[in-house]
Order: sequence, then structure tokens, then C-alpha cells
Amino acid sequence: MLKLQPLAAPGEPLHVLCIGAHSDDIEIGCAGTLLEWLGSGCRLKVSWMVLTGEGQRRSEATRSARALLRRAESVDYHFGAFRDGFLPAQYEQVKAFFEHVRQQVSPGLVFTHRLEDRHQDHRMAAELTWNTWRDQMVLEYEIPKYEGDLGQPNLYVPLSAQVARRKASHLQRHFGTQRSKAWFSEDTFLGLSRLRGIECRAEGGHAEAFHVRKACLAVSPSAGRSR
Repeated sequence: MLKLQPLAAPGEPLHVLCIGAHSDDIEIGCAGTLLEWLGSGCRLKVSWMVLTGEGQRRSEATRSARALLRRAESVDYHFGAFRDGFLPAQYEQVKAFFEHVRQQVSPGLVFTHRLEDRHQDHRMAAELTWNTWRDQMVLEYEIPKYEGDLGQPNLYVPLSAQVARRKASHLQRHFGTQRSKAWFSEDTFLGLSRLRGIECRAEGGHAEAFHVRKACLAVSPSAGRSR
């Protein structure tokens, strides 16, 4: 498998923008990747953008992000208060929110929803991501759900078994409002990461998977040069 590595400016942390339609989406989609990178000593500057959620849901999102990103060099938060499940009906306002964040955030890498996700809020978040950040590498994460729309990913981030378990327990610990849902369980998240780990032959047995639509390949002038 070809290994891709997002690059930051020399001496600077990698600036990562994480976008979620709902308060737990980012954690479901890419918390393992963030934990793996931070645990390996990768320097990250993180922008955290959640579109819906007020009251308890907002509190859960804030506490979760703070716990997850303790090792990040810096974190800035951008919370919307749009109505859950009705983002397409609020298109103009949501678009303006994206543009507002764009004026403040110029990341090197963006995590967002998948364009083919069957949840209307997820699809809109993905579409506006591509409309707003055109010069960045975008990785679309996946959210398991009843609709069965996971698709076939083309990029994997291997996870250690410890990180996979930590992600699954983190979700249970920080999102109490979701525990009553049958699909929101440690078994669900560990099962998916185990399957993705098999697909990429991850050494630790687990992985998170993403969809990459566009990527630029640069080859160093020294590549292939004989010594």
C-alpha cells in the first residue's frame, strides 16, 4: 500500500480541521487517528467545528474534545447551534457559518463527513467542506448507521488495539445522551475498526478508514538517485 503523510511547514505543527454535523461525529469518525498521532508525538494544531447541538449535547462535545485533545499544541472551537436533522433547510445560515470559520482557519488537513453519507446533515457538511476549503487535503470519515452506507474506503490509518479500545470507551464515557441507542456501543466501534484493520493488514489489528477524492503526489528530486 502507498503510504501518504500530510506535511506541515518546517518547524510548525500540522494544522488539522475536524468538522462534524453532530456533537459525536468527529469522535466516531477520526478520534482513533487523532489519538494515534498525538500519542506518537505528532505536533498538532486542531480546529474543532461542530454544526449542531445545544445544552447537554454542547456540553458533551466540549468535554469530549478537551479530553481527546489534551496533547495538542493548541485547540480552537467553532460551535454552531443549528437544528439537528434540518441542516439542508438552513442552508444559507450554515453556508455563512462555514465562510465565517474559513476566515479564521486555514488548515493543512481536513476531516469531514463522506459525500455519499445518507444522513442529510452529514451530506451537507461534506458538500460545504469541499466548497469552502478547496486547497486542502480532505479525508472523509465514516459513520456506522442503520442505512448501511459505509462504502469502500481507499485510505486507512492503522490503530493499536489499545487506541481502538480507548476510542470506544471514550465515546461511551462522554456521550451519555447516545447510550440508549442500540448501535451506539463499544462493540460497534471495535467491530468496525477490526474490519478496517483486516482490510489494510494493520499490525495492531485495528484501523480507521477514510475516503480520499483528490490527492497530489510530489516526488523528491533525490528519489531513486543512486548513492
